[in-house]
Amino acid sequence: MTDEEVGSTGRIAAIGVAGGVVGGLIGGGAGVLFVPALDRFTSMTRARVHGTSTVAQIGLCVAGAATYAIGGGALDLAVGTPMAVGATFGGALGPWLLARTHETVLRVLLIAILLLTAAKFGIDAFGPPLFTHALVPPALLADPWFVVPTTLVVGLVVGAWSGAMGLGGGLLAVPAMVLLFGVELHVAAGTSLLMFIPNSVVGTVVHVRQGTASARWGWVLGLTSAPGVIVGALLGLALHTEVLGLVFGTFALLMAVREIVALARRRSRAGVG
Repeated sequence: MTDEEVGSTGRIAAIGVAGGVVGGLIGGGAGVLFVPALDRFTSMTRARVHGTSTVAQIGLCVAGAATYAIGGGALDLAVGTPMAVGATFGGALGPWLLARTHETVLRVLLIAILLLTAAKFGIDAFGPPLFTHALVPPALLADPWFVVPTTLVVGLVVGAWSGAMGLGGGLLAVPAMVLLFGVELHVAAGTSLLMFIPNSVVGTVVHVRQGTASARWGWVLGLTSAPGVIVGALLGLALHTEVLGLVFGTFALLMAVREIVALARRRSRAGVG
């Protein structure tokens, strides 16, 4: 029996729906649910799990971006378009890096970004907001000669991360747009979903070619996530910015705790062995 066959289709489909809601709500971060779920309920290696999550992002991002655009026009093309271009190139680079990275490194990187994200949005919700204005000065934000190359580079970095980790990129792209460029949180969530459509396609092609993805489970997750992402996107549009930020941060923290526990158990078993 192959990696792809070890698992329950019904269970994976349910994960797809739940991940779709999460992805729609926080701008494409469904991979933080897909990755641990695939790790728990299939026999795939960690690299293959991340690649399979990348495959699933295609359907999720298409349905989510369309919902945000139709439901409230919540897209920033000035920032999102060059970031999407950079992310597309990053999508080709990420899987190559993944195949050459140790599994423990993948887990530690995921934990780090989850904790940073949780801290940012948690402080914003319960205390004086961090970075109430964009880190980039307004004069530079008005200069396309600065904005275009900067967003290209940011997109490249985020796209490489997403292509490698299969997280959909929302946990990096949304904070980057909010903190660096002053994009409103709802707009950042919708734009994030849009920018990762080409990234997911490119990442999927590379993952499948190098054997670090299960096309079967990826498409099951992608197709079943579509109705969930519509619900999540509509819910995200209905929530106040601070509430949406709190949801985003809480989810990131829970996933970080889950990954820390999994890493500790893995190291404990390795020590016993």
